[in-house]
This record gives sequence, structure tokens and C-alpha cells, in this order.
Amino acid sequence: MKITRKFINWEDTGIKLRRLRSDNENLRRYVCGATKRDTDKCNNPLGNCASCAERYMDKDISRPELAMVFGVSESVISNWENGKTPVGVEDLLFYCQIADVPLENILIFKED
Repeated sequence: MKITRKFINWEDTGIKLRRLRSDNENLRRYVCGATKRDTDKCNNPLGNCASCAERYMDKDISRPELAMVFGVSESVISNWENGKTPVGVEDLLFYCQIADVPLENILIFKED
């Protein structure tokens, strides 16, 4: 029995990561809270990130904000999203955790 080996298509996976920045409310809430909660930039009158209404959050997460959360440079985020460099396992798992999506929903595979 021959098993076809699968490889991660980092370019298409990067597209998924890019979409998460604007399409995933959980990720937006987490990044907003991590970058603005203790500043005067928070728009939520209650200051509670867990129950923050979408209208109080930024529509898009910027690469610099996401980089701050991951502890990397903006160029690293850009390289991930453009498929130039693979995302480390720990960072992928963190993405899944803060976006509340399964890993299978982020990774795109190709066969050899």
C-alpha cells in the first residue's frame, strides 16, 4: 500500500492567516485586548474584552498589532501571510487557541 505524503502549502495557509486578521472576531477581540486594554485607545466603555461587542473593536488587526501579540517583527507576520516562511508549530497552535479554530481549518495541504 502506497501512502501519498502530504505537505503544507504555506502560500495558501498564509492566505488563511491573512483572512483571520479581519474575519475572526475571537482573534480580533484577543489582539484588541492585548494591545489596547490598558490604554486610552480602548473603545469599550466596560473594558471587558471577553464580552466586548464587535462595534467597539477595530475592523482589522494590523500586522504590527499581531506581531506584538506573537512577540515577533511585522516582517515575520508578513512572511507568514505571504507563504515565504513557515509558521512554527507553537505559533500555529497559539493562532488556533486565540482564534478558536481547529488547526485543520488553517492548514492547507498539497500532495507530492
